[in-house]
Amino acid sequence: MVGLGGITRTTRSLPPSHYLFKIEAFSSLVEAKVDKYKSNAFEAGGHHWRLVLYPTGNKKSNGSGYISLYLELEKTGNLSLDWEVNAEFKLFVFDQIRDQYLVITDKEVPVRRFYEMKSEWGFSQFLSGKTFKKAENGYLVEDCCTFGAEVLVIQRTLKVEKSVLKKPSGRTITWKMDNFSKSDKEFYRSPVVSIDSLKWNLMVFPKGDARCKDTHLSVYLELAEPHTLLPKREVYVKYKLRLRDQINSKHFEFINESRFTSSSPCRAFSEFLSSEYLSNSSWGFMVNDSLIVESEFILISKVE
Repeated sequence: MVGLGGITRTTRSLPPSHYLFKIEAFSSLVEAKVDKYKSNAFEAGGHHWRLVLYPTGNKKSNGSGYISLYLELEKTGNLSLDWEVNAEFKLFVFDQIRDQYLVITDKEVPVRRFYEMKSEWGFSQFLSGKTFKKAENGYLVEDCCTFGAEVLVIQRTLKVEKSVLKKPSGRTITWKMDNFSKSDKEFYRSPVVSIDSLKWNLMVFPKGDARCKDTHLSVYLELAEPHTLLPKREVYVKYKLRLRDQINSKHFEFINESRFTSSSPCRAFSEFLSSEYLSNSSWGFMVNDSLIVESEFILISKVE
């Protein structure tokens, strides 16, 4: 059942998992005009808490005629000067006749922030005085009552990513490989080009890398100095790899998106182009034994 202001009242037989606060001779608090009465401290979620009971209601917060009940964070030396604790909590009162608990939560604002200026949250209108004292309801029996609390602390494991996306200037690596048929190394690296303060190069395996030996031309895009990236930092790149058609301008190209890190600085395209197409002069990829490979950077972002 949902009450005013998003306050939800439900019943259950399971006791609260963290604390029960039993009070005998409840009327003594009223007769002595005790404004508020606190439980001993209890531990939940790595912090210490107290229940704060207003026997005749928190009159400063529209609680006249009600029982007011709050959860208070105990301030300890373990908390820093700028401390704050976020917690979702439930408060209880025991129905001694039916052996069940009335559970009160705030569904509208389920998580509350406890900090220096606000270390107490709860319900000024937890239960009306008439309802609480009515014998058949079972909350106050032989002048005894029991309240309780469950506290779920929301651990601060939030991670924030900042991506600064931009179209880089001077954004193309163009590499002409002469005397291609005389290539005698497994792979070649292009000169390093600086794009958006990062250094890049292309790697070409003339006869293919280990995954496609003697069947394809393999091309890699490589972050040239990956050690300059801080640990766990990534660089997102949207780019176009291109093999230029030097006769008909019908270039072979495709667009890809990748993330580069210090531990994973290369992106491999093993079967970039078959050796059959590469050697066919009508396609225009090989002219005067020269090959032109390009990488055009479309979008780049340093992800932090």
